Amino acid sequence: MSETPNLDPGDWPAFRALARRMLEAALDHMEGAADRPVWRETPPEARAALSAPAPWEGAGAEAAAEAALEHILPFATGNTHPRFVGWVHGAGTPGGLIAEILAAAMNANCGGRDHAAILVERQVIEWCREAFGFPEGAGGLVLSGTSMGTVLALLAARERAAPGARKQGVGTARLTGYASAESHSCIARAFDQIGLGAEALRLIPVDADFRIRIDLLRETIRTDRETGALPFLLVGAAATVNTGATDDLSALADIAAEEGLWLHVDGAFGALAALAPALAPRLKGMERAESLAFDFHKWAHVNYDAGAVLVRERSLLLEAFGQGADYLAGMPRGLGGGKPWPSDMGIELSRGFRALKVWFALKEHGLNRIGEKIAENVACAARLARLAEAAEDFELLAPAPLNIACLRWAPPGFTGDLDSLNREIVMRLQESGVAAPSTTMIRGRLAIRVNVTNHRTRAEDMDILFEAIRREGKAALPPLATRARPG
Repeated sequence: MSETPNLDPGDWPAFRALARRMLEAALDHMEGAADRPVWRETPPEARAALSAPAPWEGAGAEAAAEAALEHILPFATGNTHPRFVGWVHGAGTPGGLIAEILAAAMNANCGGRDHAAILVERQVIEWCREAFGFPEGAGGLVLSGTSMGTVLALLAARERAAPGARKQGVGTARLTGYASAESHSCIARAFDQIGLGAEALRLIPVDADFRIRIDLLRETIRTDRETGALPFLLVGAAATVNTGATDDLSALADIAAEEGLWLHVDGAFGALAALAPALAPRLKGMERAESLAFDFHKWAHVNYDAGAVLVRERSLLLEAFGQGADYLAGMPRGLGGGKPWPSDMGIELSRGFRALKVWFALKEHGLNRIGEKIAENVACAARLARLAEAAEDFELLAPAPLNIACLRWAPPGFTGDLDSLNREIVMRLQESGVAAPSTTMIRGRLAIRVNVTNHRTRAEDMDILFEAIRREGKAALPPLATRARPG
């Protein structure tokens, strides 16, 4: 039997010293982000340590801390580094450490009840309502991310289209929704998850700028109605993940109004461009949406994970998720007050205090400062796109309207497989630690995808990346292909 009556430290002064040491290590990690390789492969010894059998006997806090410092902290994804430019990952801030410490100390369950953590979340949602131009009466929740926000929004839309679906299902109604072929995979997954089936989502082809084709959208809706389907949802992209293209949200809002559809905007990272005055006009029409899902952990640089959903009428969330369990009944006063609770507006009953790190970030930096960093990221992507367009040995595979540039190295006279060559370049860049772009397919061609969502990224990082692509490409040539012989 343990000698201590609970799981608190037996020696608080020693634990405080250990906690301070770990805080210093965490701060060193963030302060030195640009001085390390972007990514390091986790070595065999660390992999072995992280696949050890279950610890039936505890080793103590100091041993656990030592193991974390040796086997975990050095081998991160790398998204705090200014040249992590692959997947859409935010960079976090040191202030996030402070918020996370406070949230861990409070250990609040934000499913409900009347306490400060719930008020913080409501304030964050109200700030977002104001920032995105949603009307008074709108509501929402802080969530793990846009994928969960999409599920909640679509469930609310389903309930409006098929009242009583929560209890009875949708019956014989053939509910159909519409999004561009460039829409994020979480949209189709949400159709699967809410029981409509992914095939109920019509993926509409895009134009030369990778935006949904309005003419084909109207035609598809008309055809569905003629064949007995019930169109209920239209999804607009506030920046697609492949190219950063934004649909004509005003045109989509008009169609939604004409057709009686719920307009949902997938704004995972692009919605936050509304905070940059020069970029905000591109999102005109977003404020007319019935719902909007977006992430704080991307362009707001909140530490993972933190996203949100906003719904134009909070009552629609209550209709979709409210419940009457006796053990969740509210009270006029006391800790049981404050109804409706977040658990009445979403799926989760147990919810961490994610909202505190969002609140802290917005309070610390302000919306204007975050918008300035977003504009700088867009300028970086535009710089890289210009470099690619001006070079004879590069191809720009798509427009770069926001913060994403899709390019590839294509040396004159190369006779091999450009897809394989550029895939090799990306792996070499990652393994070198110089940069970490990702890949995607643009109209059947593999692209080096460079996404800039890092407040630490500067113009010179684009220059370094550009030259590194060329350097690694030349190094990869001999084993992959030969050049055409002149004459």
